[in-house]
Amino acid sequence: MENNYHVPVLLKECIDGLNIKPDGVYVDVTFGGGGHSREILKHLGKDGVLIAFDQDPDAQRNKIDDPRFLFVDQNFAFLKNNLRLLGFKQVDGILADLGVSSHQFNEPDRGFSTRFESTLDMRMDKQGKLTAADVLNTYSEDRLHKIFGIYGEVKNAKSLARAIATSRLGNPIVTLADFKAAVAAHIPKGKENKYMAQVFQALRIEVNAEIDVLESFLMQTAEVLNTGGRLVVMSYHSLEDRPVKNFIAKGKIRGEADKDFFGNEEKAFKAITRKAVIADEEELLRNSRSRSAKLRIGEKI
Repeated sequence: MENNYHVPVLLKECIDGLNIKPDGVYVDVTFGGGGHSREILKHLGKDGVLIAFDQDPDAQRNKIDDPRFLFVDQNFAFLKNNLRLLGFKQVDGILADLGVSSHQFNEPDRGFSTRFESTLDMRMDKQGKLTAADVLNTYSEDRLHKIFGIYGEVKNAKSLARAIATSRLGNPIVTLADFKAAVAAHIPKGKENKYMAQVFQALRIEVNAEIDVLESFLMQTAEVLNTGGRLVVMSYHSLEDRPVKNFIAKGKIRGEADKDFFGNEEKAFKAITRKAVIADEEELLRNSRSRSAKLRIGEKI
């Protein structure tokens, strides 16, 4: 199932980054098709433990039948509490592969892709209340402008927001076709795909509170990792990569590292990779999704 569900990006680099001990406890917070998890299990002995998180019901079908494997049907924003419930205060490594799985993009009814006509949903957690259609139909023009500008880095975010606010006065924007009709005049000619990808990224991040979830998760990793434990995070755009980079380098999501009385930086991690690890030529040819991937590795100190 996992082969066509989602091809893991930078698989070897992720596993090497975790520096797996056979009897260690590891967490894959973005289980998806289980590609990374299956590889982690190959490196664990009989006393090792792997805990996987995923809130997407589709991912649950890929659960691994292995006594060392535990599955948590939750968003990884609740990492610490769920580990405690399972009886683990500390773990030896945490892996996060952020963004949307290929499977989610390829399922028309999920509304993540601009390739399929569907309702504008975009919820990673199908139990979630807020959909992309809700955002488009209920958010103020000013709020839409901010979302498209900050989360999508859309150049004409202000006029796009105005077009949406005007169009929905006549009919609500519910489907991809409704949306394209509402904003057709604002899509740059010859750059349709890139533009729509940016707009959809902004909506998806808002619907799933992705940046808030990531920041909350990062702060918790410092509490639950053992000294010497590894944090391995793969991101696909600068909005995700920036907080990860800053957190590993400075112990904070934003700003400079705190300092003690003697002027020494107080931070939880040391960076194992000075620069982000990116895919090599071979992987780029094999898996187009790896083009934008950036992998960062921190070690708890």
